[in-house]
Amino acid sequence: MPRADSGVLSRIRNFTISPERYQAVTLIALVALVTIVFTGAGVRLTASGLGCPDWPKCYDQYVAPAQINAWIEYGNRLITGIVSITVIAAALLAFFRRPYRWHLAFFGALLPLGVIGQAVLGAYVVYKHLPPELVIFHFILSMILIDAAFALFWCSRYEPGERRYSTDWISTWAVRALIPIGQLTIFLGTITTASGPHPGDHDEELVRRFDFKGKDTLEWIVQRHAAMAVIFGLSVLAVIFIVRRRGGDPRAQKPLLVTMALICLQLAIGLTQWLLHLPAALVWVHVVVATLLWVSVLWSVATAGQITPGTKGALRRKPDPAV
Repeated sequence: MPRADSGVLSRIRNFTISPERYQAVTLIALVALVTIVFTGAGVRLTASGLGCPDWPKCYDQYVAPAQINAWIEYGNRLITGIVSITVIAAALLAFFRRPYRWHLAFFGALLPLGVIGQAVLGAYVVYKHLPPELVIFHFILSMILIDAAFALFWCSRYEPGERRYSTDWISTWAVRALIPIGQLTIFLGTITTASGPHPGDHDEELVRRFDFKGKDTLEWIVQRHAAMAVIFGLSVLAVIFIVRRRGGDPRAQKPLLVTMALICLQLAIGLTQWLLHLPAALVWVHVVVATLLWVSVLWSVATAGQITPGTKGALRRKPDPAV
């Protein structure tokens, strides 16, 4: 008599997932990782960073006490659990996707490893009472996870050879050059937030702020962050003209226009929140738009595609045309 578990194992071995369904899974993982950035910013800006002073419990309980800061902090942890499920699904199902593609499995494996790293780092951040350096690294790790999730989603949309290469190496590299400019802008933004009036704890006693310029630290870093944001905007505008020039490859024009619109929105929000003395709600919106802006930059680079192998500006090794 055949064993019941042998049938289960057989079904697992024969299980496959279509490219279309796997793409939907990767999109859910990407949205989840973007959402956790929003909720994490909400934790900080509602002064709930130490709403639960221990981890993984909250005041040594598995249910948060009836306190708004504890609910917000513990709720963010629960959302992290949902995110973990989505990224684990994206990682495991990559091995069952048919046709199988190794780089999807590679990007997928990065996601649960990154989430585990985020959980461990988050616990350490709470244990150390939210030092600004660790909080910044926590945010940067979130951006890296979004990078991996976007790469997984984008690569899952195409099979090798489906997307044409670009012969316009000037446009392709111009779009790619926006990555370090955008990264520096966001990094200065994290230092600005870490120098501002929202330390993350409801007592506002334990958490220190950056003060490398004394009482002028916030204004000093705000000026540099704003200047970098303007440079970023002008760079995107220049790239738009490059891809629209005669003989250029305009495929990245749409995401670049979206990126430009988000930068203009960010500049308006940044100016408004400064004039209003940095209200927490506007700072949260600023973080949300910054995250969407980074996704837009990734979209622009991915849409620009890769350069025809053997032409000027192309990578020496032949890249995957689906990336």
